[in-house]
Amino acid sequence: HMWYYSFVLYHTNPSHLNDLNRKKKEKKKKRKATLFLYVPGIMVFHKEFQNAGKEPGLQIWRIEKMDLKPVPKQLQGNFFTGDAYVVLYTTSAPSYNVHMWLGNECSQDEGGAAAIFAMQLDDHLGGAPVQYREVQNNESVTFLGYFKTGIKYKQGGVASGFQHVVTNDMNVKRLLHIKGRRAIRATEVNMSWASFNRGDCFIVDLGKDIYQWCGSECNRFERLKASEVAIGIRDNERNGRASLEMVEDGAEPQAVLAALGPKPNIPAGSPDDETTDRSNQKKGTLYMVSDAAGSMKTSLVAQSSPFKQEMLTPTECYILDNGVDSKIFLWKGPNANTEERKAAMKVAEQFIKDKNYPKNTQIQVMPAGGETTLFKQFFSNWKDKDQTTGPGQAYSIGRIAKVSQVPFDASSLHSNKTMAAQHGMVDDGSGKVQIWRVEGGDKVPVDPSSYGQFYGGDCYLILYTYRQGSREQHIIYTWQGLKCTQDELAASAFLTVKLDDSMGGSPVQVRVTQGQEPAHLMSLFKGKPMIIHIGGTSRKGGQSQTGSTRLFHIRQSSTCATRAVEVEPTASQLNTNDVFVLKSPGGLFKWKGVAASEEEMAAAKYACSFLGGSATEISEGKEPAGFWSALGGKKDYQTSKSLQKTVKPPRLFGCSNKTGRLIAEEVPGDFTQSDLATDDVMLLDTWEQVFVWIGNDANEVERNGADKIAKDYVDSDPSGRRGTPVITIKQGFEPPTFTGWFQAWDAKMWDTDPLDRIRARF
Repeated sequence: HMWYYSFVLYHTNPSHLNDLNRKKKEKKKKRKATLFLYVPGIMVFHKEFQNAGKEPGLQIWRIEKMDLKPVPKQLQGNFFTGDAYVVLYTTSAPSYNVHMWLGNECSQDEGGAAAIFAMQLDDHLGGAPVQYREVQNNESVTFLGYFKTGIKYKQGGVASGFQHVVTNDMNVKRLLHIKGRRAIRATEVNMSWASFNRGDCFIVDLGKDIYQWCGSECNRFERLKASEVAIGIRDNERNGRASLEMVEDGAEPQAVLAALGPKPNIPAGSPDDETTDRSNQKKGTLYMVSDAAGSMKTSLVAQSSPFKQEMLTPTECYILDNGVDSKIFLWKGPNANTEERKAAMKVAEQFIKDKNYPKNTQIQVMPAGGETTLFKQFFSNWKDKDQTTGPGQAYSIGRIAKVSQVPFDASSLHSNKTMAAQHGMVDDGSGKVQIWRVEGGDKVPVDPSSYGQFYGGDCYLILYTYRQGSREQHIIYTWQGLKCTQDELAASAFLTVKLDDSMGGSPVQVRVTQGQEPAHLMSLFKGKPMIIHIGGTSRKGGQSQTGSTRLFHIRQSSTCATRAVEVEPTASQLNTNDVFVLKSPGGLFKWKGVAASEEEMAAAKYACSFLGGSATEISEGKEPAGFWSALGGKKDYQTSKSLQKTVKPPRLFGCSNKTGRLIAEEVPGDFTQSDLATDDVMLLDTWEQVFVWIGNDANEVERNGADKIAKDYVDSDPSGRRGTPVITIKQGFEPPTFTGWFQAWDAKMWDTDPLDRIRARF
């Protein structure tokens, strides 16, 4: 603790630092003096923490010369392997996750500084955050979920002069090795053919030209994920000002050969080094931590899970040892003594050393009430305090409030800052919006009265202008409908570059595929929902005849923006958690699911106003016969109330033997339909049931081993649940109980090749 307080003061109070420099002879004495000043608990907070946790989203700082420097938003997801970082994720509740990330080559001093700043940040936020220690290449699923298009490891670090700067500088020359099917990691390697193998994808980044090289043995899903990384580099790091090209092994263009030299024979790919036996990964042991005369000691509480929640006494701290799966959890009792709570991360690190666990073992430190799903699964009877079962109600735990649904408050719609930075929320969407439709190779202005309406047969350019301080900033969204022509796709890309050039190259470019709209784009229509028509066009005289029966699915995103997406008009599309608007020759219906929110109802009212006619409001369970007949008859649909608003969020896993052995790997972050890998078997755990989804291109080993994986998964659940129903389904034949976990499920998504779709974004 003496070292801790001296260090905090020394690195956060420059005036003391100058004082020390002036009086070098008294250095020792000075340090001792400061120690007595700060022991009573007066914490010195870094100026960077003044805005920490004020708004939802992601904030990242790098340790530079023992100080904190923020990483620009566009470069979040890039990590130098020689550095240490502090990462804060804030939810809208708010609740907080604090991560300390350590690169493989970071120094002990930098790691120590990151630990101290993470501790300060935890203290600044009232001890409410869950703290994680992340080590390069072994990060938690929570951490990886912040970076859906991949995490990028860059060589070097602050010591060798490498900076996080957003530039239009095209003099880049680097090679990235892409690994992973679910958690994508792009690691910078030596710019040489010796770094290549035939089993993986590589990105040859030459600044204004980015080449995705695909080894002859790499599979389709890996190509797909590597393309997402390449698109992310172009759109974020180069502000959209670079060209992308996919290159096959053996068909390298001259520019690639010029950068890498003559091509030798490339070796075969090696399987991932996944050698640990996963069968016992869910075993846990519970220890109590005691501050016996100032030296932390642990004593055994229970040898193996499942545990009972009553084993956790509020006055103590506990370690849940899941070292067999490289995870250690430390739970801080609300009434435990302050020293124990403050030293939690250090105690966990010491525990890892004592047990001879690998250095990259993950650590999660959590306060009572802030328990993570992974921690709670080790208890057979876990109940959250104030947990409510009624739909749409919030449950709050002490200072760590978790909100399943935000109550509707029209007066705060415009000031609602829950549209998070994680989704690229540069502001609340109140800036200036201009929209053009791509038509005949040119852009034609859209009538402002129809802003917010998008047709699947069109492409649009949306120019958004906002102020940041005294400067005007611009974003160009290029929205590409799923039913637009190849010519329009090409024209939309060309017109975007032309518009960007006309503005001096300053705008950020964002390409958006229908159904994948980011929250910021959804928030640009002055509180109105974004409306997406399944097909057709908004051109004068070009409208294709809309169906006589139309169904719109209305759902609120995690950032409170709403979207109304047209879906096939059939009863199996209904979902108990959402609102639907049905327009048919027999009338206009507004259907409200049992667990739908008032915000969704408000969006439905708007959708009814443009469809025309006066709407009949129907509550789920009280539908008239005319409603069902308009939808072609009554069918099963998603009726699980816990859907998306559950205490335990659903989890998606990919089961693959691409590494040589059949293993299950969790999909990080919020999953979407495109996370279902068609060459794998996927496992969706909704807690009440487990789905095994078999992709059309999955191989025999995966198909035959899928049932066993699902059974082993349920049987090894540390909470001891048994008999959970396992439902096996095939790609293309998904029931509504499965599709309802994905917003705006598109039954025709796989009619076109996903690789062709992503190539169209190149």
